[in-house]
Amino acid sequence: MPDSTFDDHGLPRAQPRPLGLPGHAETDLQLLIQSVVDYSIFMLDVEGYVVSWNTGAERIKRYSAKEIIGKHFSVFYPPEDNAAGKPRRELEIAVAEGRLEDEGWRVRGDGTRFWANVVITALFDETGQLRGFGKVTRDMTERRSAERALDERGRLLAHLVRAQELERRRIAWDVHDDTIQSMVAVGMRLQLMAGQLPAEHLPALNRLTDTVNTAVDRLRDLTFRLRPPGIDRDGLVEGLTGHLGQVAGEAGLTYTLEHRLDREPPPETAIVIFRICQEAVSNVRKHARASTVTVSLTSADQGVLARVVDDGVGIPQGIDSLVRNDHFGLIEMRERAETAGGWWTVRGRPGMGTTVEFWVPALPHTGD
Repeated sequence: MPDSTFDDHGLPRAQPRPLGLPGHAETDLQLLIQSVVDYSIFMLDVEGYVVSWNTGAERIKRYSAKEIIGKHFSVFYPPEDNAAGKPRRELEIAVAEGRLEDEGWRVRGDGTRFWANVVITALFDETGQLRGFGKVTRDMTERRSAERALDERGRLLAHLVRAQELERRRIAWDVHDDTIQSMVAVGMRLQLMAGQLPAEHLPALNRLTDTVNTAVDRLRDLTFRLRPPGIDRDGLVEGLTGHLGQVAGEAGLTYTLEHRLDREPPPETAIVIFRICQEAVSNVRKHARASTVTVSLTSADQGVLARVVDDGVGIPQGIDSLVRNDHFGLIEMRERAETAGGWWTVRGRPGMGTTVEFWVPALPHTGD
């Protein structure tokens, strides 16, 4: 229990201490500890009673030194933790292992709870005898709230991505099973008519047949782009490799896929990355007049940094005007990245190719 060795602020008076430092060094150390406001730093005796108190402890735990010195540190724990014997158990672990670190709810002097990171260090003298405990506490409530908000955003993103992919699949099925089949039937009827019409009508009929066939090809391309990539089964790299192989082969492009991923991103993140790369490669095929395209994926800042680079004609006008003036592919890429909590940009110069670059976080959420 505390005695007159300590003043009203929990600081030791100017007298020798069992674990003391040389005079001025001890004073400097206590001044440093007392001045720290972001951490609660205090000492317990061997039984767990508070024997010192710094400014940070007063700010975080909302007890003055006069109110708390002499009380058992179990007052900082919620009733359920006290009932389970957690304070005593933590001291026993600190003695056995030298220190203990824990995160959990703690109770302030005004009765409110906060999420704390706690480190308890057992203090032994030169003979190996236990002299007490040092306790450092940090208020992690804001960080925990931010992590929970990020996790909630991850859940919402997962639901959004799943809904989008299901809708894409439904549209693809409808187009394939209804529209394409109807157009194929029209083409077959046109072919039958070709043998029944006078020769002078054949050129017009052939043009109409070509138009129908072109429409069917475009619809099939649409269903290909709408179909979910299956990356939940094959992984992001395999999914992109297969897509690039098909698109590049049809367009006569040489492609390279480079990846330096520490691990496979969560499924919803992988789909976002795939869809943005898919749109970027589609733009290369349609507009860039390029001969090569390189896609790179790199783990960075707890996310994935992706680049799609081509050697085509570049961007002939201001990028801002491109994004504003109904270029829905660019708008879609940017919105997908930003919805996922990341960023997106495009840059290029006439005749110097174009680079689409984006980053999305790849932190898994903890539940559905």
